[in-house]
Amino acid sequence: MNPDIEAIEQVVRDAEDLQNDVAGFTGLLTDEVALVNFTGIRLRGRDQVREVMAKAVRTPLKDVLTKNELLDVTFLRPDVALASLIKHVNDGRTGALTFVLVKDDGTWRIALAQTTPVVTS
Repeated sequence: MNPDIEAIEQVVRDAEDLQNDVAGFTGLLTDEVALVNFTGIRLRGRDQVREVMAKAVRTPLKDVLTKNELLDVTFLRPDVALASLIKHVNDGRTGALTFVLVKDDGTWRIALAQTTPVVTS
């Protein structure tokens, strides 16, 4: 298997495993990350994500857990990849999750994370 795909799959697993670990999760991000969460709140930069996440894990939000299902990875350039995922929330909601990842010094990091709620009728 492609070592870059394996590394990106690991970032996806780590993002799920570290969802309540502020230092661990933010370590997966670029310094200038853009993150739009399930409720549409836009965060810019690792420091802002760290600050908002640190507050969230001290609330009942820490009990809202998700599973990430990786659908595919598309390489836009050798050092830029687009990962399409489904986010399964433990309260029954589902979201379309997109990561844009960049490879810097051999390490893949999330530069953009965007979740859009999936509405089923």
